[in-house]
Formats: sequence, C-alpha cells, structure tokens
Amino acid sequence: MRIVLISYSAQGFALLRGVCEQAGHVPVACLHARSLRPGGPTRSGAGDVVGEIVDALPDGMDLLIPGRKSMLPHIVEGYGADLIVCYGFPWKLPSAVLRSTSLGAINVHTSMLPKYRGPIPVNWAIRNGDKEIGVSIHWMESEFDSGGILAQEAGIALGDDVVPRLLWEEVDRYIERLLPLALSRAVAGSPGMPQEEAAATYAGWMEPEFSRIDWSNAREEIHNQVRAIRFGSSGRSGPVATVAGRRLRVLRTSLQPVDGTKVMCADGPLWLTESVPVKDSES
Repeated sequence: MRIVLISYSAQGFALLRGVCEQAGHVPVACLHARSLRPGGPTRSGAGDVVGEIVDALPDGMDLLIPGRKSMLPHIVEGYGADLIVCYGFPWKLPSAVLRSTSLGAINVHTSMLPKYRGPIPVNWAIRNGDKEIGVSIHWMESEFDSGGILAQEAGIALGDDVVPRLLWEEVDRYIERLLPLALSRAVAGSPGMPQEEAAATYAGWMEPEFSRIDWSNAREEIHNQVRAIRFGSSGRSGPVATVAGRRLRVLRTSLQPVDGTKVMCADGPLWLTESVPVKDSES
C-alpha cells in the first residue's frame, strides 16, 4: 500500500514509517500540524519540531504543513495513497480527507476506546485515577475516535508518578505490536469491531478552573489533579493553590504522611512535597 503518515513529532513519524515499511508498505508523505486548531496560532516550539521532522525524513519524502483544512483533501488525493495512518493529530479531519484514499484512514489512540475519545486521553485517565491505559487502532470517521476498532490492547500501567518519557516508550512498544495487525486487517477490508456508543466518554481540553486547587475537594481528587497537570507539562508545572497565605504552584503531593506541608482537604490531609512560588508575572 501507499500510505500518507500523520503525526506530531519526528519520533512519531519514524515509528509509523518503520512499522509500515517492515509490513511491506510504502509511506509517500508526512503531514504535520503546526497549530492546535486550523488557522490558529502556531504552537510554541513548532519550528524546532518541524526542523527535527525534516532532518529525519528520508530523501524524496514530502512534509506537508497545512494552514487550513480546505486544501487537505486535494493534497492527500494527489499522492494516490491507499491509506492514511494517523497518530497524534490535533485537527478533526474533514470527511473529504478520509475519502481521499482508496481505503480510508486509521488512527492510533491511547485509550481503550470507546473510553476517552478526544485529544488528551492519558491526562484524563490520570485525572480520574485510572490504574492503566491501553492502545486502540481504529478506522477514522467524521466524529472523533468513533470508528471500528482494528486492534486494541490494555495493560500500560499508570503509577503514582507517571514519567512521560517512560510511558510513551511503552506506548510505542504497543504500537509496534498492534499496527501491523491493524494494517493487515485494513488491507483485508475489515470494518473493525463496532464501538459501544453507550460506553463512550470524551477527553477534551481541561477546563480553566482545573489549573487552580480548591481545598474543599477530596484529597485524592486534588492529588490526581496535580498528577495530571504534572504529566501534561512533563513535570514543569502544576495547579495553583493558596497555602498559609502564599500562592504556590503545586508540583507533587502525597496521600501518605511524608516530609512536606500538610494541608487539609474535604476528607482528610494531603502532603505537598514539591512546590514553587507563583511568579508575579503569573498573577
């Protein structure tokens, strides 16, 4: 098959390209979004990411960086591709894009669908205190993450301190194992296993209030709030809280007694083990 790859980073493209090539398929182009939304502002650091992608591309492969969705169907169609393989693209692809290849498009999603459809499933799993996540590879349809499931596996543990690098390395191993199976089923015309709509949940962007701690909430809820924001920022940030009259950005907490600042929540104590003062520029 001729395949158009869509991903978020040089590493993501390298992973998809390697699996597709080992399965005997031919990646013909890579597509990357520089903004979270079509026509939106360019993401911070997007230039560096694009540079990394370009440096890693094999000779003769195009990198597509669209500014709007309207041209995507025409661009993809021009490559005469059989399939789109997507992993980590923030835009909702128009139906015309999904029809621009002979077979359609499949997507790698880091949850056990239909749970946590949407852009940040891992963050929501941590927020909700889930003990593990999984990987699903499914047909793409007009609605986010709703198509038939071609391959799926659970078992990626979420420890109390989720280290992004280690988690994504484990996710990559799952993708290396599951994507060849999904590709073979796509070639065979499998519609995949239908998702149970009644069980579907959505993992959208966190609400603005989530960046602030309310000590009247349950202590485990606050602990997971800190964990989720720390994961999303690769350990560089946390929610803001007022403690003894001081505004702090809380980076790490403990449900068990440890050295640190003890704070009372709605249902008991929580220990702040790492925090930094909020800068005046953040007020």
